Amino acid sequence: MSLTVSDDLLRQARTGEVDDQAFLDCVRDSLPYAWSLVSGLVAERAESGAAFADNQVPPPDEAARGQLLRALASDAMRGALERHFGVRLAFQNCHRVAVFDPAAVGAYREFTTARAQILNQSPALVDC
Repeated sequence: MSLTVSDDLLRQARTGEVDDQAFLDCVRDSLPYAWSLVSGLVAERAESGAAFADNQVPPPDEAARGQLLRALASDAMRGALERHFGVRLAFQNCHRVAVFDPAAVGAYREFTTARAQILNQSPALVDC
């Protein structure tokens, strides 16, 4: 299961639109490693003023890796995170998360190319 959904949030979803903040709270509480990694990168990018900040350290365990995969593979979760933090997210392999300033179109385009993906490969990541 990707998220631990409260009865209140489930009722909200069954009767109409889900409040973005309630959804974000659910993502934050259900996927704390993924939330912490993204929010830390957002702060790092904002402090540095760089076009993007990225994580190149593998997660501490498979549960944490699973959180990243679930958060970034879901269009709804990824979109909510991007709107909340005001960034654009990109993902390579099974742990390299990057947060981009929305104006950094060229850097984002380069990071998401097949070339960048291939250059980011290593034997240690084959089975991630």
